[in-house]
Amino acid sequence: MQKMKLTLAAALIITALPMLQGCIPALIAGGAAATVLSVNDRRSTGVQTDDETTEWKAAAKIPAQYKDGTHANFTSYNRILLITGEVFSEDAKQAIGNAATQVEGVRQVHNELIVAPTTSLGARSNDSFVDSKVKARLVDSNQISANHIKVVTERGQTYLMGIVNERESKVAIAVARTTDGVRKVINLLEVLPDEDIRRLDSHAIGTRKAPPPAATAPVESR
Repeated sequence: MQKMKLTLAAALIITALPMLQGCIPALIAGGAAATVLSVNDRRSTGVQTDDETTEWKAAAKIPAQYKDGTHANFTSYNRILLITGEVFSEDAKQAIGNAATQVEGVRQVHNELIVAPTTSLGARSNDSFVDSKVKARLVDSNQISANHIKVVTERGQTYLMGIVNERESKVAIAVARTTDGVRKVINLLEVLPDEDIRRLDSHAIGTRKAPPPAATAPVESR
């Protein structure tokens, strides 16, 4: 129980980080603000950086005539771009999706925008809380590294992104679909053979820098 509280608290802190970014426009909540480069990630550091940049570039490409009344979130993982949120017309949805496909380096776009009024701050906060619960439960499962899964919740629908093997995919989906507050799970995970996952993990471990030696006090004999 204590471990669950600690992991949930940690996930809540991570979830709250984007809210502290004062320079983020209220219209667009991109996932890049909360992203931290990690040597444990199965993506290379270059791809991680590209994913962050892609989110901002896609957000900037929203056509001017569709910005007012639009709430769009852009999340990129391994150059696959997910767009979630609300727009006021089908034309707006298509235009934003088409613009996103023009961002350099994007391999695929999942346009999950819906035509509906923009959600309230309370609804978005609840989605963030659901995110934190899914992440905490992934940690507590001890079967998969939460660092390999990107969790995005919009209107109670939880999207899973990441690079995993078949077993990890099943674990992540099972955890998400049994988390309180999740109405539906949308699986966007990239499932690779075990040997490919081992290769990616070995590369990540090999690129870690050894920690500096601990400082030691001098010894003087008398």
